[in-house]
Amino acid sequence: MPAEVATKVIEIIQRNYNVKSVRVERVQDINFKAGQLLQVTLQNNPQLKHYLSISSSPSEKCHLEFTKKLSQSDFSKAMDALKPGDELQIQYPFGKFTLEDNPAGKIAFLSGGIGITPLRSITKDVVDRNLGVDIVLVYSNRSVKDIVFKDDLSAMQKMYPKLRVAHVLCETEPGFKCSVGYINASIIRNEVSDYKERKFFLCGPPGMVEAMRKMLSDELLLPKEQIVTENFQGY
Repeated sequence: MPAEVATKVIEIIQRNYNVKSVRVERVQDINFKAGQLLQVTLQNNPQLKHYLSISSSPSEKCHLEFTKKLSQSDFSKAMDALKPGDELQIQYPFGKFTLEDNPAGKIAFLSGGIGITPLRSITKDVVDRNLGVDIVLVYSNRSVKDIVFKDDLSAMQKMYPKLRVAHVLCETEPGFKCSVGYINASIIRNEVSDYKERKFFLCGPPGMVEAMRKMLSDELLLPKEQIVTENFQGY
């Protein structure tokens, strides 16, 4: 059963112009798997409750982190106002979007925007524990300024030779290596040439996830056993 605990904010990180990470104390040694969800309640208010992916890794012992794209919702406004020392309630873990539940030696992540959060958790866990899993992350955004965890992903690539990040952008920037447009079968063939050997994890807005699932199934002819989906909760 997921455990419910009260905790305190220890750090706020501005990830880009409209995405924030909140790090809270790990007040109990509650085990979770990289890629799982938590439920956050702000201001002891049941109306300010939201499921969010855990963006930190189990290997990061000093904090628990969740990350959200800020909108005009009441929850986003309350989250945007958080500061170190503020109390909140969390309940976790939930979900089976994990390597333990979907084991594979070679994987490909397809993600868009804030859907990167559980993939960041899984990737960080693989890198920190040097699990030997071969990862290609194909990450779609509108522009460079929209990329979440940009520096983090770059640092992990340098630390872990079996990780490769392929960015896909609608708006390019001089000197930044990327494919142009949206994730499609042609980009998968180019960036993930051994796609038939990999298990695909898809995470992002529901419409994007369904389009990518259909593309992998209908155009690249991958069996459903090679496709793991998560319709991202954190909007």
